[in-house]
Amino acid sequence: MSVRPKHIAGPIETVFTGIVEGVGEVTERTETDDGLRVRIAADWLDVPDRGASVSVSGCCLTVEDRGEGWFETFLAEETRDVTSLEDLDVGEQVNLERAMPADGRFDGHVVQGHVDETVAVREVSSAGEDWRYTFDLPDDDRYLVPKGSITLDGISLTIAAIEADAGTFDVAIIPETYEATTLSEKDAGDLINVEYDVIAKYVESMLDGREDDADARRLAGELQ
Repeated sequence: MSVRPKHIAGPIETVFTGIVEGVGEVTERTETDDGLRVRIAADWLDVPDRGASVSVSGCCLTVEDRGEGWFETFLAEETRDVTSLEDLDVGEQVNLERAMPADGRFDGHVVQGHVDETVAVREVSSAGEDWRYTFDLPDDDRYLVPKGSITLDGISLTIAAIEADAGTFDVAIIPETYEATTLSEKDAGDLINVEYDVIAKYVESMLDGREDDADARRLAGELQ
């Protein structure tokens, strides 16, 4: 007879929730022949072991070295090409989230830390105690749905509005998110890492497969 364990220790690699745990600061930036090595300090962080995954402003990176209140990670050329982390300077802040524990609580949505592209901030405006952020609409906007989930710089957010004619989309930011993340430092023109909802990607893939199957069946019928 098997017994279900009451507790499963350890993180599920590359799975995050988009609930930023806190902010870290870039303290070193070292160019190498293979890519970019970055040291990030966060004295509040229980630094994960070497080999563990950490979301750095929405990008899933691996801890390659660690110490008291800091860790180092490596950005390969692909990461530098796709994300905004290429432009990180010493002194800049980044959003941090450790991989979700197997017995953890999902307060955001499923986030892989696989950045799809970057978009620019178009406008930042206050709305009472809240904030409204307007971003450039990406060329490929099929994953954007009003009231749907999106990850911006590692933050799980809800799309408040899409203005196709203006080429923008908006998110509403509450004071807690504004103060606890790097969004408060962003201005018009700054680039933001975007990860689209993975569930939407799977649905699209499944529907594409059905369309391919339908085309194949149609062709087979015509050939008979």
